[in-house]
Amino acid sequence: MRKVNLKDVPEQERKSSKGKFGRFSKNISVALGRRPESLDLSKRHPFDLALVRIPKGKSLCPYHAHAAESEFYLVVSGRGSVRDKDGITEVRPGDAFFFQPGEAHQLTNTGDEDFVYYVIADNPRSGGPTGDSCYYPDSGKWAVTTDGVEERIVKGTETDYYEGEE
Repeated sequence: MRKVNLKDVPEQERKSSKGKFGRFSKNISVALGRRPESLDLSKRHPFDLALVRIPKGKSLCPYHAHAAESEFYLVVSGRGSVRDKDGITEVRPGDAFFFQPGEAHQLTNTGDEDFVYYVIADNPRSGGPTGDSCYYPDSGKWAVTTDGVEERIVKGTETDYYEGEE
C-alpha cells in the first residue's frame, strides 16, 4: 500500500503575471508515486487526485475545454463559481460536479476565504503522448504536450499561457 498525509504533500503555486489567475495545489497522485511521463499504466495511475486552493478574487485558470480528459470536483470549503456553456453557477462546500471532454469550464473564488476543492481527473491515453490537450475558447489558443511532459501554448504560433486572458 502506498500512503501519504496531506500535510506532507508539497503545495505548488501557479499564477499569472497580471494576477487574475492563481492557485495552490497539492498533487496527491504524484506524492503516491504517479509518473506523469510514463505510458506504463502501473506508473501512470488511472486517475489524478489533487487538492486545489484558489485565493480570494482569483480564477484557477482561463476558460478551457480538455480534448480527452474528464474531471470530477468536490468542494471542501469556501465559495466559488463555475463557468460553463450554460453560464455561471455558484458552488459551496459539499457540492460536486463533473466535466466530460469537450465541456469548457472555469472555476473562480467568489468568497472572502480560500476556495478549496478536490479534483479527480482520468489519465486518457488518446490525444497526444500523455493523453490530453486543451482549447481556450476566449482566446483561441491550444495547450499541447510536445514531448510527453512539456506543455506548449499555441495560437497559430507558440504563445504565453495567459495571453489574451487578462
